[in-house]
Amino acid sequence: MYYRQMGKVPHKRHTMFKKEDGALLYREQVMGTRGFSGTQSILYHQYMPTEVMNTELMSKYLPEYEEQQSLKHRHFFTSNVLTKGDALKAREYILGNQDLLIGTANVTEPMNSFYRNGDGDEMLYIHYGSGKLETMFGTITYRPGDYLIIPIGTIYRIIPNGNEITKMLFVESFSQITTPRRYRNEYGQLLEHSPFCERDIRGPETLMTFDEKGEYEVLTKSRGIISAHILGHHPFDVVGWDGYLYPWAFNIEDFEPITGRVHQPPPVHQTFEGNNFVVCSFVPRLYDYHPESIPAPYYHSNVNSDELLYYVEGNFMSRKGVKEGSITLHPAGIPHGPHPGKMEASIGKKETLELAVMIDTFHPLKIVKTAQDIEDSEYMYSWFEKRD
Repeated sequence: MYYRQMGKVPHKRHTMFKKEDGALLYREQVMGTRGFSGTQSILYHQYMPTEVMNTELMSKYLPEYEEQQSLKHRHFFTSNVLTKGDALKAREYILGNQDLLIGTANVTEPMNSFYRNGDGDEMLYIHYGSGKLETMFGTITYRPGDYLIIPIGTIYRIIPNGNEITKMLFVESFSQITTPRRYRNEYGQLLEHSPFCERDIRGPETLMTFDEKGEYEVLTKSRGIISAHILGHHPFDVVGWDGYLYPWAFNIEDFEPITGRVHQPPPVHQTFEGNNFVVCSFVPRLYDYHPESIPAPYYHSNVNSDELLYYVEGNFMSRKGVKEGSITLHPAGIPHGPHPGKMEASIGKKETLELAVMIDTFHPLKIVKTAQDIEDSEYMYSWFEKRD
């Protein structure tokens, strides 16, 4: 990310920054990754960020996975998930491994408590709905198609607009989520051939500072449990900050697809990466322009990764039976590709209007037990061609 500053900060870091009365100091907090050698920001608080009045173990959060089954392709209808609530309580885990947890949430109400993930970054993809992401770094308004990237340790809450439902795909990473390394130069700037640039990235828009004492609950997720920390002041008491670590938004509409004369492989769609996984954006784009090209993807085997697709909207030209909100999983070890008839049907087509998010993981994904309730159990056999 690039350098950003909001609010009031002193001329030099680690020096006295006095409040208006001149008698008290603002409290400096260095927030960074990889010790003191990674991405970091410095925040200035009205009160000590360590001021905790009480702490309590709330619950475990790591999901329970199904027993091992035969290797097969899987399909889940997330539109059948009935759980609703705030952006934390509404989360339904569907898949996961040691690197990340993946699921969806139907957000119907604002978060009363505050929340932070102490394990790693979070990515929230907004399928539909609008509202505000309020954080200690400031507020970002969100709309359909937004990826919201929230750094580890950020205190935040989601406030959906009015009576709107916000449907989101979420990734809880156990590592930092960044832009693809191959699209950045040695100084960290996105290159000219990157499918998006810094101009497309939105940081916090406004910094709201609350100088309020009282009891405020912050739910902290870390080490497999959720803990409640009762602070003695409002957690959004930051008067200013600067640095490279902060929440940001990128809308999928601003992803510029890379096309070619023949079918391009999935890496051209890559948008983000974390430890042992990547996130790709499939957006409306022109098809291949070789006179004999086949626009539909070729059959392929993911020999090193599992492929997960979340279908957002449009005509999914290589698949039958998927719906908006479907999740398909094509695991490493067996081939996958277009359904019968889809390859032939794609010939001569000029463009695709599909919108989807793909997550490739380099450790096998496991299925959460409760996800079996929303599964299309016949998906593995949907490539079988009946012959007379």
